[in-house]
Amino acid sequence: MRILVIEDNEDLAANIIEFLSARHHIMDSATDGVTGLHLAVVNEYDAIVLDLMLPGIGGIDLCARLRGEVDCQTPILMLTARDTIDDKLAGFASGADDYLIKPFSLLELDARLTAIGSRGPRRSQHVLRVADLVLDLDTWQAERAEQRITLTPTALRLLEVLMRASPRLVRRAELEAAIWGDHPPDSEALRTHIHALRAAIDKPFDTPLLHTVPTMGYRLIAPDAA
Repeated sequence: MRILVIEDNEDLAANIIEFLSARHHIMDSATDGVTGLHLAVVNEYDAIVLDLMLPGIGGIDLCARLRGEVDCQTPILMLTARDTIDDKLAGFASGADDYLIKPFSLLELDARLTAIGSRGPRRSQHVLRVADLVLDLDTWQAERAEQRITLTPTALRLLEVLMRASPRLVRRAELEAAIWGDHPPDSEALRTHIHALRAAIDKPFDTPLLHTVPTMGYRLIAPDAA
């Protein structure tokens, strides 16, 4: 894979680049947000490793600009020393697909990058519908009640799995495998992504579609099928 590392800690960046290069990845790097944004826009990458705290443009703002201003859908893994739910939600809301808490294992970093980098938008000839929620798999756009919904690539993948399964229950392990393969992150990651997805597809509307089945998983179901 071709990977961009945006990290201002030069020692950490050097360790990441050396390790991933030895595993046959092609590496680019930047030590500030402005340079990182430029590289991400002018080049094509399979994944981006993005530090939260950067000079120039912070990681949250940089991620949001990549997703919003330039419509860059490259998978982004955020590095952060912050591990509260609010911090994680802020990262996912800005468009990050995954995160690692510092300090971390370089083996785990490689596994996470391989997992998110191997997923690309699926191209197909049909549209998924649950009630007034629509996911167009040709354009990879979601909308509800004819209002466009902006989702991260990870949220789109979660939504696709839930919509394909609807109205049946999708167990947590099944969702984790669909998103992260054999290397799921900590137990809070899926819950955080589900929280962000629910905020996007349910909170602005009168009728909830995404339901939690305690200790088991989640189901996306139309009101008339409940």
